[in-house]
Amino acid sequence: MIYILKRLGLLLFTLWIAATFNFILPRLVPGDPVGAMMARYQGQMTPEAAEALKKAYGLDNLGSPLQEYFHYLVNILHGDFGRSVSHFPSPVSEVIGNAAPWTIGLIGVTTILSFLIGSLLGLFSAWRKGTFIADILPPLALFINAMPYFWFAQLLVYFFALKRDWFPLSGNLDAFVGDAWTPKWIASMLQHALLPGLTIVVTAAGGWLITMRNNVMSVLSEDYLAFARAKGLSEGRILNRYVLKNAMLPSLTAFGMALGFVVGGAILVETVFSYPGLGFYLYTAVNALDYPLMQAIFLMIATSVLVANFIVDLLYAVIDPRVRDGKAR
Repeated sequence: MIYILKRLGLLLFTLWIAATFNFILPRLVPGDPVGAMMARYQGQMTPEAAEALKKAYGLDNLGSPLQEYFHYLVNILHGDFGRSVSHFPSPVSEVIGNAAPWTIGLIGVTTILSFLIGSLLGLFSAWRKGTFIADILPPLALFINAMPYFWFAQLLVYFFALKRDWFPLSGNLDAFVGDAWTPKWIASMLQHALLPGLTIVVTAAGGWLITMRNNVMSVLSEDYLAFARAKGLSEGRILNRYVLKNAMLPSLTAFGMALGFVVGGAILVETVFSYPGLGFYLYTAVNALDYPLMQAIFLMIATSVLVANFIVDLLYAVIDPRVRDGKAR
């Protein structure tokens, strides 16, 4: 219980720090949305129109930075992130509510798939070391992992959307597809998600393969495995009970971090495919100096990563009792 309370206190403190930085950093960006709009129209906007825009966007009478900071904290505790500048007059919560399911569905599923596929291949590569297939997997994984995933995404778009017209170029659904969750709607959704999903799975699986292979190789050099074989334990039992359990622990932390970053979306992939997820909206918010939307998405990413780490810490304590007893090295 003491271990859980310490971790919970650390989580709350870190969330406050993240919220504070989330308030400060966007305001370090020079300019504001109205100034950017005036520059875009090269002085054709009158001062009266600029004041009207500031009032519409809620940029007038903000008070001192300290007042604005406390007002910001109170609002986020109530789930109020203001109105989006780039999607005015929609509230930020509405914009995020529309985009989040697409990001979590695409990035979440592909993150889990890439972790499972890469980890299983990494386990096979280390356990069957010396065979042709097992030995060719690590250099192939290094090549794939080093490949920029936005470049791979563009290759997929060129060969399968432009040249062959097998998949759509952009978007998440066909026009006039009908009601949600009908067979036609599901088929359209899967067709639009396949290329961006394939991009993420292929480019991310290589990293998980290398990580798991290194973990397994490290475990295989331990003395307790030689002792287990000397006792006559079967290879299957050694693999499942000793190798896999100990090799998974280091990967668990990285997987928790990866799941935490799911809500941020894959900005470049979503931009290449114009996929309407949080990553794509974050990109447009930065270009439009949409502070409310930027702050909300950044805070969602920070909160998700911190909560994912908290859950991983709890799982560590369950899997390895030495962690909660403070005896782990």
